[in-house]
Amino acid sequence: MKQHHLFLFGCLSAIALAACGGGGNGSIPIGLGGSGGATNTPTAPPSTTSPPVAASPKTCADLVGMQIPASAIGLPTSGGKVTAATVTAAAGTGAAALPEYCNVLGSIMPVDPTAPSINFRLALPTAWNKKVVMFGGGGFDGTLPNVAGNVPAGPADQLTPLGRGYATFASDSGHQANAAGSLDGQFQLNDEAVRNFGGHALKKTHDAAIYLIQARYASGAPAKSYFAGGSTGGREAVSVAQRWPQDWDGVIAWYPAWNQLSAMLGGHRMSRALAQPGAYPNTPKRALLLKAVLEACDTMDGVADGLVSNQQKCNSTFDPSVATVNGAPLRCANGADTGDTCLSDAQITALKTINTATSFNFFLASGSTGYPGYNVFGADLGITSNPSPLQPTVTFLNFGTEQPAMPVPAGAPYITKQLDQTIKYGVTRDLQFDSLSLDPENPGPWGARLSELSTMLDVSSDLSEFAKRGGKLLLAHGLSDVLVSTRATEQFYQRLQAQFGPTYVDQFARYYEVAGFGHAVSTVFNATWDSLTALEQWSENGTAPKAQVTTDTAGVPGRKRPLCDYPAWPKYKGSGDVNAAESFTCATF
Repeated sequence: MKQHHLFLFGCLSAIALAACGGGGNGSIPIGLGGSGGATNTPTAPPSTTSPPVAASPKTCADLVGMQIPASAIGLPTSGGKVTAATVTAAAGTGAAALPEYCNVLGSIMPVDPTAPSINFRLALPTAWNKKVVMFGGGGFDGTLPNVAGNVPAGPADQLTPLGRGYATFASDSGHQANAAGSLDGQFQLNDEAVRNFGGHALKKTHDAAIYLIQARYASGAPAKSYFAGGSTGGREAVSVAQRWPQDWDGVIAWYPAWNQLSAMLGGHRMSRALAQPGAYPNTPKRALLLKAVLEACDTMDGVADGLVSNQQKCNSTFDPSVATVNGAPLRCANGADTGDTCLSDAQITALKTINTATSFNFFLASGSTGYPGYNVFGADLGITSNPSPLQPTVTFLNFGTEQPAMPVPAGAPYITKQLDQTIKYGVTRDLQFDSLSLDPENPGPWGARLSELSTMLDVSSDLSEFAKRGGKLLLAHGLSDVLVSTRATEQFYQRLQAQFGPTYVDQFARYYEVAGFGHAVSTVFNATWDSLTALEQWSENGTAPKAQVTTDTAGVPGRKRPLCDYPAWPKYKGSGDVNAAESFTCATF
């Protein structure tokens, strides 16, 4: 997203991170979504070795130095160990209350001695509710999420998982980031580290954590196991459901970078478009574009509320070449850049490119053939004049403040910096390589390596085993996300419906889109949703989500909108409080 805390793709200072929310750690989970039918590297069968149930629970101090045998972990490792375990006293009040818990730190050793270890964190409440939540990471991961934090977009007026008595855990995904935080891609020099980031660390961490949980509480398996993450963490959420369904009862996936390699390539096409001469719109031009889109599309949902809820209609009708702002053409006269009151032809061409799909004219072993365009028309692409404390993070995650170039400037778009790392460390392994010269649609000699990486990073949409065992999936995505495309998540959900039929999918999955919400954070509609309670009620009581509501905390604090089952969107009824969810109905026309 210090630059720190999302695919393939994470945040700024500690203040910015706390403001963003994200994958359970107060950080911004950054990643990219993908579009094709992906397959993963083969995975080992589930672990069959569990620790013997102890006669009595272990104390927190008893865990210090405890060894985790490799046989307890369902993928190859060299075993693990607890490096620290300390009691943290109960603190906070109301929804911010946390119980007394044992804060455990540990590591899982690699098979390849040159690969980094997986570091993990585990919070074990003294009064355990017999359930667990695992948190996903963000961007390239590399840091330990705050397991005492909330699920992505979790509301501040509800207890966190740890506050509810869950044992919670997470890992750094198998490498330790440098000062670049979620943008540090050096781990990609080692393929075991790449496979860990691509998903193997999830299984390894889960098994190590369950081993310690059973030892700590002298218990059997948890009664319920849930996973929550956004962006990269969202990809991790659907990955565990698809690859290790026997381990999970439910997952929450916000803006999931489910087809990570594909999303990266789609984002790289965006960077190359913005890198063309004169193509990069500065922040005043972005504000002008958003104003033009709102003039054309805001009332498509029945009311002028600053939100584009009928995004599909807006995408199909808005054309920056002929749009107007306050009656004046958005396009500069003759297409030449004449200043901040219009867009040049070069800038319009770049925006139209970003709005269209990336097509892979080479073989990807994951089966992906492309990545859809982004909802660039209606999104805050980074408007620095906005005084909100959230705005620097929005700008950082979107178009940044500097045009993509070589060497990559510090203010370049997030995706430009992330792909520069991937291409140099993971693809060419040449630190002097001009990453902008690699064509993501026709990569030439680098196609074979990209194909290989796709087997490590892309996730399949086949959730048949997860659904068969009763697993529940909650998907959500902001329509103004131009880091991970909402259209990619739509494709994921449509694939589920095509495979199983809508009626069957309705028994185990829900997908919601939120107007005005970007990638993990927004100054327009900063969405919150009590997804954990919805998941608990569905998985534990059989009560499927109904009449779910999202609440804005930044644009118009306290305003609410219904979460509509995709493809429906909130449409104003024609009367009533425009900030109340009950004034809207879920429409498809």
